[in-house]
Amino acid sequence: MPVRHQLVAAFVAVVWGINFIAVHASLEHYPPLLLLALRWLILAVPTLIFVPRPKVALRYLLIYALTLGTMEFVLLYWAMAIGMPAGLASLVLQSSAPLTVILGAIFMRERLSGVGVLGVVISALGLTVVGLDRGLSASLWPFVLTVLGGLGWALGNLAARAARPDNAFHFTMWMTTIPPLPLLAMSWVYEGPDRISQALSTAPSALSANLGLLFTSLISSLFATTLWSWLMARHPASVVAPWSMAVPVVGLATAWLILDESVSWLAAAGCALVIVGVLSTSVRRRTT
Repeated sequence: MPVRHQLVAAFVAVVWGINFIAVHASLEHYPPLLLLALRWLILAVPTLIFVPRPKVALRYLLIYALTLGTMEFVLLYWAMAIGMPAGLASLVLQSSAPLTVILGAIFMRERLSGVGVLGVVISALGLTVVGLDRGLSASLWPFVLTVLGGLGWALGNLAARAARPDNAFHFTMWMTTIPPLPLLAMSWVYEGPDRISQALSTAPSALSANLGLLFTSLISSLFATTLWSWLMARHPASVVAPWSMAVPVVGLATAWLILDESVSWLAAAGCALVIVGVLSTSVRRRTT
């Protein structure tokens, strides 16, 4: 991958690391399903009016919307709403990287060397250590939900790779038109009209929550995800996905600085293993 593309990937990872703080702020006010519906609705309305439909097979757009656009974030927001710390969530969600490599090898026949396999194993070991720490110190369920959110991200990576959109911006924007109505319906059923009404009626006074929502919609989803889709359309999934290793570094650092979150020595060891494992898969590709 050219140096300029590596810089783009690094920029996206930094934005996504900060994004966990924005989500945390928004969840202080909005229930998770409603929050996610609003995140996509902000982009869906102008998309339907102004953005041409991308020239990709509809099935890939649907898969992308239902995996990266819905599955990943529903599970992540749910996990954070019931206790997953923002910084640790940024790390555990990187289960997407080894899962992308594995699924890319299975479904897209991308080659995976012995070093790449070792990287996946190390990442999985690191996630196991973090999960063990969560199981000993708090509920394991938020951790499991976040890992499954990473699976949604991995499936979305492959959908973007298979779609090969001629315009990544159009592809990303049209993805946002699919989840809002189902998410609003789910919010009505599971979160209830009273909670929705209360959140919306008091929204004007929730400055930090609204700033977080705008950051996730405009900066993280619109700008950064467009760049990520652009990279996925031009390089093998196993080359691009490992760059997400920078996300937990930024996420953990900003959560420590802003939210005063800390991790135990066991969780820190697991974080280090995940980063080393993900980096191994990337180095293997860049040196061949």
